[in-house]
Amino acid sequence: MQGDQAEKRGKVKKGWLAVRVGQAQAEQQGDGFRRFVIPIAYLYHPLFQRLLEAARDTYGYSSAGPLWLPCSVDEFLRLRALVDREAAHSHSSSHRVHAGGYQQQAYSRAKITS
Repeated sequence: MQGDQAEKRGKVKKGWLAVRVGQAQAEQQGDGFRRFVIPIAYLYHPLFQRLLEAARDTYGYSSAGPLWLPCSVDEFLRLRALVDREAAHSHSSSHRVHAGGYQQQAYSRAKITS
C-alpha cells in the first residue's frame, strides 16, 4: 500500500513539471526542500527564466530527478502568484502571443506535495 502511494506521488500529469524549491542553508539546517508541481508553461515566463538561469548557475545541468530551484519557498510562492496574476489578467483581456509563439493561459494554482 505504501509503495502505491509513493508511486502515485512520483507521477506528474502531462503538461506539468515537478520542481524542488529551497536553498542550501535550508538543507543544512534540516528544513530541506519542498516539492511543487507546476504547469510547464511557467517556464516560458521571464521571471521563471531568471530562476532557471540561477538554477543552472547554482546546480549545473543534470537530468536526474526533479528540477531544483535555488530560492526560498516564500520567494517561489510570491513568484508563482505574480505569474498566475499576469496569466489571469492576460486571459481576461484577450489571448496574447509572446515571442517564441508562447500563448499565455490562465493556470490553476501550482500543486504542493510533501
